[in-house]
Amino acid sequence: MHTGESVLGEADLSLIHALQIAPRASWTQLSTVLGSSPDTLARRWDHLTAGGYAWSSLIRVPQGEGALYAWVELDCVAGDTEATAIALARDPYTLAVHQVTGEADLLLLVRCPDLYAFDAYLTNRTRRLPGVLRTRTQIVTRMHNRMFQSRIEQLTPGQARHLREVTGADRRARAQARGNPPLAELDRRLIAELAGDARRSAAELARQCGTSESTVRRRLDALAGSGALHHHCLPAPRFSGRPVWALVTADAPPLDVAATVAALTRLRTSRLITSVTGRHNLALSMWLRTVDELHDVTAAMTRASPTLRITGTSLSLRTHKVGAQVIGPDGRRTHHIRPDPGH
Repeated sequence: MHTGESVLGEADLSLIHALQIAPRASWTQLSTVLGSSPDTLARRWDHLTAGGYAWSSLIRVPQGEGALYAWVELDCVAGDTEATAIALARDPYTLAVHQVTGEADLLLLVRCPDLYAFDAYLTNRTRRLPGVLRTRTQIVTRMHNRMFQSRIEQLTPGQARHLREVTGADRRARAQARGNPPLAELDRRLIAELAGDARRSAAELARQCGTSESTVRRRLDALAGSGALHHHCLPAPRFSGRPVWALVTADAPPLDVAATVAALTRLRTSRLITSVTGRHNLALSMWLRTVDELHDVTAAMTRASPTLRITGTSLSLRTHKVGAQVIGPDGRRTHHIRPDPGH
């Protein structure tokens, strides 16, 4: 069963893949790999972003400093599900908002600074919305891979390797993971500005933040080198060739979790693998080509890890938010939500 509309063209997907590898590469650098002129690439990207068909965003990914992630299921008043989803999509704490099949009406991925902030958000915001009847929460105890790291694999291996050489992407990746330094006020302003468009120039950012271009470049290099920031360039799911979002919950024997996660990571469909609290200990999210593919994916999961037991599946009927980006009813990005200054 096909659910998506016409996908983006090969040239569009190649450009998106290139920006996934090197998010801030110049159009001249990209042209050496993609075979189009810098002006043509710039126009194509402007068309994709202005139309809401793709985006390049930057989010902060705090590690090891108390940041808390959770999957939250919501049961809603009949007729209020969409309004509730739209309201929650406005919150900087929600990284995903889906209307889903199954027992719940809405499924959220929430990130808060700590357990206390999450409790306050759940109690004072989510549960007070008039359309919410009840919530069920699974705290993420471990995130086994990074969010929004999936790539569409449109470029050939040779093209991808050449792009990394031209832009120095591999050197920057090896320089990361030095820990997360405290953020200065300028850092927070830069992150907020880049959440909607990670390709904004240093000159534009300098004007917006009231500082020099050299200072902007120095701070961005420091933040990227620390591993504190994550660029993600994505096509709007409905037009990507993988329009169907699914969450699969599963249970693995505690002693087998590490081996199970390693096996699941090797499956190309696995996008985000989390250990969670509750009736099962794993939750995996993924984007699929068709609804029918979910059967093949769950079968592949059990073949990869025979001790794994699938406990539930949910499919998104409509995606309202991905990362900081709000998705409209036609499947295109409409705008982004600025991050919480203290988040």
